[in-house]
Amino acid sequence: MEHYTRWDDFLVSEHEMIERAMAVLKANLEKIETAVKAPLQTQRAIDFLLEFGDRIHNTKEEKFLFPLMERKGLPVQGGPIGVMLMEHDAERTLLQKMMAELPQLAEASSAGLQKFAAGGFEYLRIRAEHIWKENDILYAMGRKVFSDDEASTLLKEFKALDQQTYGPEAREHYLQMLAEVERDSEARKRLIRNLSYEQIDALMETLPFEVTFVDAKDTVAYFNKLDKTKIFPRTRSVIGRKVEKCHPEKSVDLVRKIVSGFKERTMDHAEFWIDFRGDKVLIRYYPVYSQAGEYMGVLEVTQAIGAIQKIEGEKHLMY
Repeated sequence: MEHYTRWDDFLVSEHEMIERAMAVLKANLEKIETAVKAPLQTQRAIDFLLEFGDRIHNTKEEKFLFPLMERKGLPVQGGPIGVMLMEHDAERTLLQKMMAELPQLAEASSAGLQKFAAGGFEYLRIRAEHIWKENDILYAMGRKVFSDDEASTLLKEFKALDQQTYGPEAREHYLQMLAEVERDSEARKRLIRNLSYEQIDALMETLPFEVTFVDAKDTVAYFNKLDKTKIFPRTRSVIGRKVEKCHPEKSVDLVRKIVSGFKERTMDHAEFWIDFRGDKVLIRYYPVYSQAGEYMGVLEVTQAIGAIQKIEGEKHLMY
C-alpha cells in the first residue's frame, strides 16, 4: 500500500483484502460437509483474517487511529470507538475459536460441522457490518477532525507498522498470503457471477460512454450501444475485423505502437481528444489482463465531454 497518499484510502484498501479472504471462508462454510475433508483452504482463510485482519489491520486502528480520534474529541465509552473495539474483540474471539476447533472437524458430527459453520457465519456478519461502519461512518468522522499534518502522520504510522512487522516488502507478503488463501477458489470471481447475462448486457448498454473491446488477436470482439446513436457510428459487420482496418491509414502505425506497448507492458494507457460535430470527444485505450496477468486485449472508451467541461461548483446528492 506504499502508493496510497491518504490514511482512509489505505485502510479501505485493507478492508478489500480482508473481504477477499472472507469470501473464501464463506464459500467453504457454505459447503462445510465437503470443505472439512480438505481443510487447508479454510485454515488459510482463518489464519489470514487473524494475522492480517486482526494483528495488522486492527492494530493500526487500535494503536494509532482510535487514540487520535479520542484526542480530537470522539468519545470511546458509549461512542463509536467503543463499539469498534467491542467488535474487534468479538471478531478475534470467534476466529480464535474456529482455529482451535478446525483440527478436530474431520471427526465431527454433522451437527458439529453446522455449529462450526454457524460460528463462522456470525464472524462474517459482524466483520461485514464493521467494515461498512468504518468505511462509511467512522472514517468520515476522522476526515472532518484531522489536520493535514495529523492525517499525514497517521499514514506514516500505518506504513511503519507494516515495515516493523514484515519489512520493506510487507505489501508483497500480504498479497502472497492472500493468493494462497484464494488458490483454487472461485470466491474472488463471485461478484460478476451475481449478475445474469441480461443484467451484464443491460449495464453495458447503460454506460454513459461507448466501449469497444479488441481481443488478444487484435480482432474487434465487442462494442456496446449496437442499436443506439453513437459518436462514431458502426454496425455489427466490424466484429471480427482486425483493429488496424478500423482506423484511418495515417493512424495505423500509432495504433500498432499502442497495442505493442500494451502487450509488452511498456504502456498502461493512451488517450486522445478531438473536436467532433460540435463537441469535445475523449478517446482512451486501456490494456486488459486476466487475473493471472495474461494479455487479453484492448478496451477503447469514447466519451463526449463537452458538457462535463462546463461543470462548475458542486451539486451534492443530499440537496
